[in-house]
Amino acid sequence: MSSERKHGRVLGAAFLLQATTSLAGGIMLEFFLLVPRNIEATMTRIAGHPALMRVDILDEMVTAGGVIWLGAILFSKLRAHGETVARVAFALYVLEAAMLAASRIGAYQLLTASSEYVDAGRLASLKPLGEVAYTAMDRGQLLMMVPFCAGAFLFYGLLYKSRMVPRWLAAWGLAAMIPVTVGTISTVLGIGISFLLFVPYIPFEFFLGIWILIFGVSGKAHRTVVPLAQV
Repeated sequence: MSSERKHGRVLGAAFLLQATTSLAGGIMLEFFLLVPRNIEATMTRIAGHPALMRVDILDEMVTAGGVIWLGAILFSKLRAHGETVARVAFALYVLEAAMLAASRIGAYQLLTASSEYVDAGRLASLKPLGEVAYTAMDRGQLLMMVPFCAGAFLFYGLLYKSRMVPRWLAAWGLAAMIPVTVGTISTVLGIGISFLLFVPYIPFEFFLGIWILIFGVSGKAHRTVVPLAQV
């Protein structure tokens, strides 16, 4: 296997890892652990499935690591097409990962509070503890989307510029990020939005990762990369 093909597969694998773990974590929370607008039912469900909650926490930590790995690979491959832009994008991905990891502290607190709540016979005085923990977890996951949106715009812009992947594919990522950004900012500001805004982006990372695994990346983009030692 050529070095170019191998490097392309690593990037494709990074996209797929981050996309898969992120989707898996969301499914575990939304469909098996959380009950919308009902903290009592949420705490009861989490207390009844502590192992699943721990798996979700571990999954999200893997996602955080995957975000940094993906950002590092994108930076190394795209820096020749915009050094400053690539550095800023990578820094934003690291910030996203750090905020995601920090939000898992709230998840652990929610797990502990839920167990105590059920063990105490659903004591009402313990409900506020669960609400605070849930809010910390939920808001952390929301706020991490802000640096993600900014970093993704920068990286996908460089992908479009570099022609490392077909321009229509990079354009899909850029276009799909517009409603994601609008939805994220609206939610942060307390404005209710439809989940449909996020739908165009959901398959993108999977499709991009599979495309790169199958077809690789443009060799032209690699030949222009400046070695790290020269920076």
